[in-house]
Amino acid sequence: MQQVKIHAGTKSYPAIIGSGAIDLLGEIIQKEADKYSAVMLITDETVAKHHLSSFRESSGLGRFIEKIVPSGENAKTFDVYYDCLSSALENKLDRKSLIISFGGGAVGDLAGFVAATYMRGIRFIQVPTTILAHDSAVGGKVAVNHQLGKNMIGAFHQPEAVIYDLDYLKTLPEQEVRSGFAEVIKHSLISDENFYSWLKSEIDSLNEINDSQMLEFLTKGILIKGSYVAEDEKEKGVRAFLNFGHTLGHAIEAESGYGKVTHGEAVAIGILFALRLSKDLLGLDFDTAEFKLWLKKLGYDTGIPKELQRERLIERMTQDKKAVSGTIRFVLLEKVGKPALIEVDEKTLMMNLKKFDEGAESDD
Repeated sequence: MQQVKIHAGTKSYPAIIGSGAIDLLGEIIQKEADKYSAVMLITDETVAKHHLSSFRESSGLGRFIEKIVPSGENAKTFDVYYDCLSSALENKLDRKSLIISFGGGAVGDLAGFVAATYMRGIRFIQVPTTILAHDSAVGGKVAVNHQLGKNMIGAFHQPEAVIYDLDYLKTLPEQEVRSGFAEVIKHSLISDENFYSWLKSEIDSLNEINDSQMLEFLTKGILIKGSYVAEDEKEKGVRAFLNFGHTLGHAIEAESGYGKVTHGEAVAIGILFALRLSKDLLGLDFDTAEFKLWLKKLGYDTGIPKELQRERLIERMTQDKKAVSGTIRFVLLEKVGKPALIEVDEKTLMMNLKKFDEGAESDD
């Protein structure tokens, strides 16, 4: 079991990581028992099927309100958000109530945004059930999707705690493991060359990750995320570096239709593209061919889906949250562990997308 402290502006909260961590949830809530008038749990259909029964037994909560929403990105719609607010009102939640997010990144984003906006903001706790959520559960970014962009409607709303029970990860399908591990790779590349080297030497199959490795890289990833949040809670500066791989990744997700390509698998393609763009624009010294082989060995697709129009992807990227006045800004690397935010004009971007496609075709 590991416990790290996340510092976000004037607020600090614990992130507890390890097998059986859920046993501590009731204790954490009981410390605030006089402050919570009611507890509402928001989870999705998949997590409810696998884990809701054991959550009831292990969490030590007693009575709480359950709200089950669709799985994946289908949870992050205006209709589902409105339905959750309606449930909160119907169950008479007040400003002293607590919302618990029990699920992956999509449920965390949704539940956090419900908490951020219900009665102008009530408290919530993150209980992640995916590897991907090691990134999204920490730092307080909560949101729902719009058809014109991912996570464009949201807020910064820090949780009271993150309770990360690794036992919940044992039921994840391989695709979800792959999706989450892409964010681990991202954290290593923007922050720590030794961590990146450790990942490449230790992880050569996503089906054979042991508990020790899982605890190691998730704790390290949370520490890295926490360090950026501590320095820049509202993403006015260096926190934008956490979007490495996401500019193209979000565009791929949106153009494919949310949920058809997982977030992490789209980000993995975005990371590879950003690395090649970094070599071209910043002279990054990095073996992208070796990196691509590692991704393929782990089961990732490394090319942009052929059916997606490159012009449409560029248009999506102009709507990215890092874009300013329609100017596309990419997180690139000067070297591993040294990211930079760089403006890239559309002509240069299209040229590099074509080169990226040609590289994918030459490998086929």
